[in-house]
Amino acid sequence: MTNCDVVILGAGPYGLSAGAHLRNIKGLEVRVFGEPMDFWKSHMPEGMFLRSPWAASHLSDPQSSLTMDAFRQAIGENISTPIPLDRFVDYGLWFQRQAVPEVDRRRIERIDQSASGLRVTLADGEQISCKRVVIAAGISTFARRLPQFEGLSPEFVTHASYGRDVQRFAGKRVAVIGAGQSALESAALIHEAGAEVEVIARRSSVHWLGWRARMQKLGPIAKLLYSPHDIGPAGVSRIVSKPQLMKYFPRVVQTRFRVRALRPAGARWLQGRFENIPITTSRQVASAEAIGNRLNLRLDDGTTREVDHVVLGTGYKVDVSRYPFLPVELSSKLNQANGFVIVNQGFESSVPGLHFMGAPSAWTFGPLMFFVCGTDFAARQLAAYVSGANSHSAGRS
Repeated sequence: MTNCDVVILGAGPYGLSAGAHLRNIKGLEVRVFGEPMDFWKSHMPEGMFLRSPWAASHLSDPQSSLTMDAFRQAIGENISTPIPLDRFVDYGLWFQRQAVPEVDRRRIERIDQSASGLRVTLADGEQISCKRVVIAAGISTFARRLPQFEGLSPEFVTHASYGRDVQRFAGKRVAVIGAGQSALESAALIHEAGAEVEVIARRSSVHWLGWRARMQKLGPIAKLLYSPHDIGPAGVSRIVSKPQLMKYFPRVVQTRFRVRALRPAGARWLQGRFENIPITTSRQVASAEAIGNRLNLRLDDGTTREVDHVVLGTGYKVDVSRYPFLPVELSSKLNQANGFVIVNQGFESSVPGLHFMGAPSAWTFGPLMFFVCGTDFAARQLAAYVSGANSHSAGRS
């Protein structure tokens, strides 16, 4: 069994940012595990653009020197906005090479408590004893599947987070369920790949983002109402951009902020690509049945659709007990709320030494933790906490 101070599980934006900051702490041995930027490069649809604006798409390092701007200068090329997915992946891999060059791509199979702290077991059987584990495993595990599609094979139904190759839908009839960015952009990309597409949404209308652009006409007032992260409507945007403020609001208000900031919506630049894509609103799929090589959908108004495939743009439901590397003996000890982990100011859970970054921490720090722009706050808070704890421990020895 080998030893180290901190193990980071995950090499996406949060894991890489955490690694960049923790590696900056003198005397701290940090190991990062995971395939760099895997969720973005392996699961997101080819041809996708980021909904986040440029100012909200930077990963975090201690000197704030490894930004998208620095990457653009390093490669000597212009990067269009909205930011293409492949360019963002390139940026993330460049950031990793600069800030966290030694990433171990082996999978972490299990995390357990031990007499000395925590024990990590890798897929090849190697075990690592460590004081802390930082879980930055992303949201792919939390993909929400609707019960009416349970039991149907991936031949007929896939979640939007498993849709890298949109060309496979060319010449087919596809129903996309949902009214958020992932659903709407998936529909546009699948349509442009040569498929016949219909969007089916339970909401009465599709909400298109873009109020911030209109508010720019009002000058300084816009900056009072919207943060550069552009998450949430006027006013709410400013509040959720300050995670430390969230805890001062009553829980019911915090929940409203989260719901408003994360409600299904599409980027306004997508609208022009929907001229030939029908959107059926105020409807849900009541049942789905595979008949031969087709899927028969019955909607709640009694109408039917016959399609080749359904793409679920139904978002994510955080539930940390679904993480395969967390045994029930450990997850049952976590102080949770609706699947989220309640963490302290250093993102540490009720299990000593076990930290959660990203979406699982949103109950404590708000919806910013669902987005790349939350990496700076999270990584700096984590590093300050670990550094303080490390100094305190050293002082006692």
